[in-house]
Amino acid sequence: MTDRLSIDRLLHHLYAARARGDLEAVCGAFSHDAEFRIAGASYASPVKIAASGMDEIRSSLALLVKSFKLNDCKILSMIIEGPEAAVHWRAIIHSSITGISVTTELAAFVQIRDNRIASYIEFFVQVSGC
Repeated sequence: MTDRLSIDRLLHHLYAARARGDLEAVCGAFSHDAEFRIAGASYASPVKIAASGMDEIRSSLALLVKSFKLNDCKILSMIIEGPEAAVHWRAIIHSSITGISVTTELAAFVQIRDNRIASYIEFFVQVSGC
């Protein structure tokens, strides 16, 4: 069983590592058999990522870290109930592909097992262009 404080620390560590672009630290937050999903709407097209297991997750995260830099990343709220958490966060996301930056609101639903992320499902919507 993971306690509330441990989950809070794990998730703050995850988002800080993501904001730094630290792929190893981000991957280290996940269990080897985790599920990872992202779905959202960008101005150009829908975005969908689905990965199972560390090899697929590492590949997906490497692409995200390489393609998108996060600025002004901030956790707005976090609810932790037992081994599950919901995180509402915001960042200015800069695409290295298009050169465009957009303020984006994100919501993640996370399940923790043995002090690691076992399931991570994230939804996002772009709030504004910068």
